[in-house]
Amino acid sequence: MPRIKKINDKDLTYIDLFAGCGGLSLGLEQAGFMPVYVNELNKDALETYLTNRDDEYSHLREKYFSMDIKDVISNKKFFTGLFKDLKEDFGRDFKKSPVDIVAGGPPCQGFSGIGIRRSYSVDKEQLPSNHLYQDMAFFVHKIKPKIFLFENVEGLLRSKWTKEGEKGEIFKDVLETFNNISGYNVKYKLVHAKDYGVPQNRPRVLIIGIKKQLLKDNTKSIDALEAGFLPMPEYDYPNLEEVLSDIIDKKFVYGGETTIYPLDPQSEWQKNIRRSKSGRKIYKKGDSLSEHEYSNHSDKVREKFSYMIKNRGEIPEHLKTKKFAQRLLPKKWGNKGPTITATSLPDDFVHYSQARSPSVREWARLQTFPDWYQFAGKRTTGGIRRAGNPRASIFEREVPKYTQIGNAVPVKLAYEIGKHFKEILLKKWTHQEIRQWKTGNQIIIKT
Repeated sequence: MPRIKKINDKDLTYIDLFAGCGGLSLGLEQAGFMPVYVNELNKDALETYLTNRDDEYSHLREKYFSMDIKDVISNKKFFTGLFKDLKEDFGRDFKKSPVDIVAGGPPCQGFSGIGIRRSYSVDKEQLPSNHLYQDMAFFVHKIKPKIFLFENVEGLLRSKWTKEGEKGEIFKDVLETFNNISGYNVKYKLVHAKDYGVPQNRPRVLIIGIKKQLLKDNTKSIDALEAGFLPMPEYDYPNLEEVLSDIIDKKFVYGGETTIYPLDPQSEWQKNIRRSKSGRKIYKKGDSLSEHEYSNHSDKVREKFSYMIKNRGEIPEHLKTKKFAQRLLPKKWGNKGPTITATSLPDDFVHYSQARSPSVREWARLQTFPDWYQFAGKRTTGGIRRAGNPRASIFEREVPKYTQIGNAVPVKLAYEIGKHFKEILLKKWTHQEIRQWKTGNQIIIKT
């Protein structure tokens, strides 16, 4: 059993309930929080999560394991056991000094516009993943963190239980469920990752609950940004040339892999993404590079991709397919900034300068994962193995690397949110400060 660092009441802690490959967690860790308990059902995503934390948080592998959240909350002894284990492990009574953040982004198959047709083949009410927000709310109720964060796709705002239902009825239930947790001020916001330094649009619904005694909220607004529950957008994001140009290998081979950096970093952004885990080294030309494998596209696909690069994304009629109408990744953004959202389907996109789909490493960079971050499992998969089949009651899915990354919360977005939560936790805001924030359009924290 690894030695676990003892913590005090001032140490910032978090729990991630649907951890995935760890994008949300990594951002919180970069902001100064440490994990005390995580849960992720999929074995590949969990392995990714743990592998990248074995050095500083090895207790997660030894002590905690993958469980269905429904099994967690149905176990009457679970929470008593968890509080006991946490006190023994860390030396802190989490009943008296609660965990700072409980965060979670439940799987979104039933809310996503991508899977909406498949979801309706079985009434949405029958999809287990559609009710995970209730399980998360119960977990929050039992743990009583200082702050909770619920994250999900934009489609949640429009989702309904059935075709005949009312748009937004699911979100109404979700918001009401979290509002019913005693002792919290609850706000929500549709945010775009590009507004927080991420090189993609990526709209996300965030519901934030803050203990009433921590942040005295005298606003009637339910807008989390307006109420000061979220950081102000920074509107500073790199274009794709800045994100990817330093790992473009002119000698790449279809079906092959680039294992070393072909170039030195060419910008501050690239230096930061290439920084080692310790932060003491910036990887240079010739250093090892992982996850940069290339798909072995057919001649026809290569022809199509080459044509798209030369003709601003246009696809000739004889090369069009019903299933995929690929988009060309833009080298630079237009006036409206990022217009893409990284999904679990990288084959839908074409690299802006090479006739191929993006590599795992390139996809990870779009989600602002640092280059040292490693991903476990298959590179990709497809069909029923990835999507499942609710009609046949098959809900188990493979979660390959591309899917893990596509499902993740962008690290930079999580970091900015975590940094803001840290300020809230360490500095108590007054009514006057909230008013100043609203009128002055900036966050003023009492020192």
